[in-house]
Parts: sequence; structure tokens; C-alpha cells
Amino acid sequence: MSDSLSRLGAERLVVTYLLAGAGTDPQARAREICFEQTVEFPEDLVPAGFIRDEVIGRVESVMEAGPGCFRAEISFPVESTARELLQLMNVVFGNISIKPGIRVERMSLPGALLRSFRGPRFGREGLRSRTKVSRRPLLCTALKPMGLAAAQLADQARQFALGGIDLIKDDHGLTDQPYATFSERVARCCEAVAEANARTGRRCVYVPNVTGRSDHLLARVDEARRRGAGALLVSPFLTGLDAMRQLADDEGVALPILAHPAFGGSFVTCATTGIAHGVLYGQLMRLAGADASIYPNFGGRFSFTREECEAIATATAEPMGTIAPIFPAPGGGMTVDRVPDMLEVYGREFILLMGAGLHRRGPDLAENARFFVDLLESM
Repeated sequence: MSDSLSRLGAERLVVTYLLAGAGTDPQARAREICFEQTVEFPEDLVPAGFIRDEVIGRVESVMEAGPGCFRAEISFPVESTARELLQLMNVVFGNISIKPGIRVERMSLPGALLRSFRGPRFGREGLRSRTKVSRRPLLCTALKPMGLAAAQLADQARQFALGGIDLIKDDHGLTDQPYATFSERVARCCEAVAEANARTGRRCVYVPNVTGRSDHLLARVDEARRRGAGALLVSPFLTGLDAMRQLADDEGVALPILAHPAFGGSFVTCATTGIAHGVLYGQLMRLAGADASIYPNFGGRFSFTREECEAIATATAEPMGTIAPIFPAPGGGMTVDRVPDMLEVYGREFILLMGAGLHRRGPDLAENARFFVDLLESM
């Protein structure tokens, strides 16, 4: 056996799982995870030696976490991930995602693994530099509702840019519908925002949604970049997390990425199965190259709690080797009166995403945006 194989396991990935289910042996379940997530082979058939000693996961601890619940820490050799994002996800929650009562609560990623990922190209600091906003939260809105023509969406973008919004993104459902095709929408909106910036001297950024068929993704990204888009909106649970990672790493793209949570909700909405909010919207988004992670804020029209949102915000900034902090971007039914509460929870290092709330004040979207900007700058 080679020296490289004999040193396997010097640094280990540690995953914390919540195991739920009364009447089950938590130690046995934890050990099953060790085998299922590495060799996927019956324990009694695994030969003694290298595979059993080095490749298979290791139970580090199992502790009671409440009635019928246990928290298990299991470590895996870094080499089992092949230092690739998709295999990392496979090791952490591949086959066991099909089993009930197992939830990923935390990933502790060693330096040997983190060094394999570039993470976000811009992060918080880079997005602030591009928008020239140094202190307050960044302000974002979405072009709505779907069904408007490209010219109407561009007029919205122009008004929001004149009013001082920092990031104007496509609604995540806007792709290439006949009433607002991708090419026409992106061309018109880029032109509208550029005109507004020339008038105001601001650095408003238009963020087109490039999510789409895998064989169209790079073409859409290239067109958006050539037209003058300042960032990209990607739904990584639709395109695939590694597709977003590829865009973030691509020197020819070199644009900030806002990650949208569409199609990912089932990972987090069950308290005893899936992936914890901070892991999914914080740690994984950073590894996959997002510069901002959009998710539903507490108190809106979705079910996320304050504690879950706080966990996401913490995970977007906690130390992860050289991987930069990213912006949490809470939204989903936010209104202007919620701003003080959000500042209390997130401080100033977040993107405040408001859609319909900007329309409710009246038909003058530029004035509504100015009110929003002035409100934040006065706090």
C-alpha cells in the first residue's frame, strides 16, 4: 500500500447529525451512517485492514438531545470527499437523505478540505465595493409581477435605480417567457439601469436570472455579461450547486452571484429530517461560490423562525479558512415597518430584500425607493 494511502484520515470532516425516533438504538444508527456514507456495504462483509480502519466513518460521540432525539458526531476522512463539492455533499447526506429521522445540523470543515474551494469571488467586501455602499445594509428589490413585458420591467428597473436601490434582480420566475424573453429583458434592463446610473452617479446593479437548462446556462451568462449586467441570479437547487460553483470560479464570468432558494425548501422545513438552515443557506452557499444567499426572513409569508434566520446569518460569516463571508439576504413578504427589527437581528451586514413592499406606498416607484433608502441611512 502506498504512503499516501497509509496516511489517510490525518484530517477529518466532522458532521453533526440529529437522530430522531423513539425506541431505536442511537449508537447503532450512528454506526450505520458510518458505513452507508462511505462504503455502502454490510459491516460484516467489510474486510479488516485499510478499508475498515481508514475509509469508513467514525462515531466520535452520541449524546441525548431531547425526548427521542440524539446528537451524533461522525467524522470522515477528507479523502472520501475527493475534495469535490458534489462528493462532499454525497458523503455528508447522500444515501441517508432517503432515510427518515436524520438531519444534518453542522459541518466542521478542516483546512485540508477548505483549501480545495475558492468560495465566493466577491463576498461582502466585494459587493460593497461594486455598489459603493460602505456602511448601511445593501438594498435589493425584484422586478414583479411576472407577465409584464420586457419594456415594462425595464421601466421598473429604471425607476428603482433612480430611487437609489443597490441591487435590482429579476424575479426568480423570469426566465425566457414569450412576454419578456431573456434577451430582450436583459438588454432593456441593462440599458435602463445604466441610464439611471449616469444620471444619479450611483452604482446600481442589475441582476438577471440566468437559471435555465444546463445547455443554455453558459450562453445566458455570457449574454448577460456582454450586455452589462452587474451580477447574476442563480437558483442552485434547480441548476445544481456545482453549476453555480463553476460560474463563481470561471475567470471569464467574474460577476457576483446571488443564490435563490427555490426548490430547496424541503431540505429545511422538517425539524427532524434534512439539512439545518445554517448549513444549507450558509455553509453550502459559501462553498458553492454564492456572494449572497437569499432566504425567507422570519415574520414574513414563510415559516422560518428568528432563530433559524440567525443561524443562517452566523453561518454566512463564521471563519471558514480563506473563504470570504457572504451577505445574508432575507426577504419574503418584508415591509418597511420591519426594518428596525431586521437591523436588530442582522446589524448592517445584510442585504435587505423587499419586493411588493416597495409597491404598496404608491405608484411612484422612484419616490418609494428614495423613502426606503433615506429610512435606512437615517438609522
